[in-house]
Amino acid sequence: MRAPEGLTVVRDAGAETAAEDRWTGLYDVDAGHGLDTPGLLASVVGPLAEAEVPVFVVSTYDADLVLVPARRTDDMVVALEAAGHELVRDDTRWDAPALS
Repeated sequence: MRAPEGLTVVRDAGAETAAEDRWTGLYDVDAGHGLDTPGLLASVVGPLAEAEVPVFVVSTYDADLVLVPARRTDDMVVALEAAGHELVRDDTRWDAPALS
């Protein structure tokens, strides 16, 4: 993301990244929502804030990426399921080759 203050790039953590510095993410929070649907991101970030789980959010035209510290993944799951969200785990990696 480019802003007047600089450029932010989100990338996969390298092998040298310490475990306590790794983040995990929720991607495409609701693929079926339109851009004019208010409150979708708030419905995810709100319960995480109440559970005191830090977030870093990157939004694109197509989807929202909500990152939380990897060590807080269990807290994230509990907070979001308690708020009524259904979480689906996808074990594919960002750098995995595309499936044909």
